[in-house]
Amino acid sequence: MSSELGKKVREIREAEEMGRQAFCDLIDVPKQTLINIEMGRSGPSGKLLAEVSKAFTKYTLWLMTDQTDEACGQISPDIERARRELKKTGTGTN
Repeated sequence: MSSELGKKVREIREAEEMGRQAFCDLIDVPKQTLINIEMGRSGPSGKLLAEVSKAFTKYTLWLMTDQTDEACGQISPDIERARRELKKTGTGTN
């Protein structure tokens, strides 16, 4: 399960188009800790998950349950990437 959560943390970081250092600065975690989590070498702590959820509230439901609820603003990184792609191509509604 910890490797699954590590993959999810990485998906969030990548969906937000953030490098590791910027992400670490935002959630106040050492870069090597993030690397170990993303690579599945260690699991994320509750504190780290709380910081990710606080910084990126739109992913909290997905991070914890694999569920989304767009009506409530709870999305997945895949949805965020699709939204960004639509904006880039000019076919989005926003």
